[in-house]
Amino acid sequence: MQTRHSVKSFGFKVEEPLVLECGETLRDLRIQYTTWGELNTDKSNVVWIFHALTANSDPSEWWESLFTKESPINPDKHFIVCANIIGSCYGSTEPKRLDFPLLTIRDIVEPLKLLKHHLGIVKIKLGIGGSMGGQQLLEWAVQEPNLFETIVPIATNAKHSAWGIAFNEAQRLALKADPENGLVAARAIAMLSYRHYHTYEKTQTDSDGRSDDFSASSYQRYQGEKLKKRFSPFSYYTLSKAMDSHDVGRHFGGVENALSRIESKTIAIGLDTDILFPVAEQKFIAKNTKLGSFHEISSLYGHDGFLLETDQINTILKTELL
Repeated sequence: MQTRHSVKSFGFKVEEPLVLECGETLRDLRIQYTTWGELNTDKSNVVWIFHALTANSDPSEWWESLFTKESPINPDKHFIVCANIIGSCYGSTEPKRLDFPLLTIRDIVEPLKLLKHHLGIVKIKLGIGGSMGGQQLLEWAVQEPNLFETIVPIATNAKHSAWGIAFNEAQRLALKADPENGLVAARAIAMLSYRHYHTYEKTQTDSDGRSDDFSASSYQRYQGEKLKKRFSPFSYYTLSKAMDSHDVGRHFGGVENALSRIESKTIAIGLDTDILFPVAEQKFIAKNTKLGSFHEISSLYGHDGFLLETDQINTILKTELL
């Protein structure tokens, strides 16, 4: 066990083999997870955080400003759990090749259920996640409609779009061509969907008359190289495939029927400049859940705004939860 800024990190070995939707079986699974705060006596203060594609299990590193003494989610009051999903490369079972068995979002949620049982958790006060994290949250909430008191899916969808799949496939083509260096190109492609036209216009426009070595070009290379230093190309490939598989309606007679199963209060949040998960997808979630509401926040940063606009997210949570 390691502790950093009161965040405790643990490893959990899954004893049961996991039979995947594709029919293959994974054994000896390991889940790396963190906890933050203390579980109260009646275990009623659990907040479960779901991370996105390339994040880890420590939300204090990438979403810290969402969890302050003034925030609705407060480590002094809540027991915050975040698990590194299988297929990632931050302590949980990870792929070592491109032809790792196909994982789906449903497969990724199954070990989370076992971790919940391991921790003795029966009810979760609040589940929150953005992007691929929101996909996991919705999948779990559909499977166990009464587990979460409230869910907050942010910048996500109930079924991955053809548009999102096309972006992911373009990235995987780069990885297939060169698994090691292809991650740089894959991330550069992804950045075009994570940000927005106006993001680049405001932050990367050159005004000095240059004819080469543009700021936007160096920015793309920088983002690709930065990810290459910290993430696995095999995890990127595997998890992007899992994201494409996302469809909460696959086993429940369609997406609308699946969402209607959710008994949790649902606070769907979208970003006005998100071109990867446009607000129509979060409005759809709110419309088709029994206790759903939709909130839109403004951001210069497109899809990545779900990580950056924490003040606006906190304002929504204060309105809805306090």
